[in-house]
Amino acid sequence: MAGFSSSLGAAAGDAELARLLAAEQQKAQLQLKVHGFTELCWDKCVEKPSSRFDSRTEACLQSCVERFVDTTLAVTGRFAQMVQKGGH
Repeated sequence: MAGFSSSLGAAAGDAELARLLAAEQQKAQLQLKVHGFTELCWDKCVEKPSSRFDSRTEACLQSCVERFVDTTLAVTGRFAQMVQKGGH
């Protein structure tokens, strides 16, 4: 019986490791997206770097970031729904 219980412990450890690995992969994907959107918003809105942004550049950056946040929340919400339904 000891072999059976240690197998269960190993399986639980493997499942936890898989869950942690999946979470880290999701974090890495999110960081890549943030970097990509940062670059996109910068390229779209900033014509020339300076010590201060003019009001047009600030408004563009704010709008771009808000779109990113709205999109991220929508995707995250949808992903959470899929997880709650069992991944389907």
